[in-house]
Amino acid sequence: MRQTILLLLTLTMIIIAGCASDPSDPEAPANAVEAYLEARISKDNEVFQGAYCADFEATAVTEFDSFGAVEAELVDMTCTVDSVEDGTAQVSCTGSIDVVYDGENTNSLDLARQTYVATQADGEWLMCGYGS
Repeated sequence: MRQTILLLLTLTMIIIAGCASDPSDPEAPANAVEAYLEARISKDNEVFQGAYCADFEATAVTEFDSFGAVEAELVDMTCTVDSVEDGTAQVSCTGSIDVVYDGENTNSLDLARQTYVATQADGEWLMCGYGS
């Protein structure tokens, strides 16, 4: 029994380590924005708390709360890095967030309507706002 528990814990740690993003990956800033959007839409507060930078917290929490009473899904989301300079990246996304109000009224929010900003903090890329 003890060996089974240790084996499961070891496997879990290996899986978690394998899922960690590599900050040197050129797509890491885009992955950070995607992770932020996915956690926000899925209402996964635990993952969401680690997906944004401290300077963006107030806006991030407001955005997360705004999806609390609606059904939403990401449709065909793809994010790409436009530029990186001094630990800050500009990221563009395509696709949409489809939001359903009262189970029947659907509104589609175009992800391409804005540029996303990701910053590197403690070696990790995080969603940190919107660009122009």
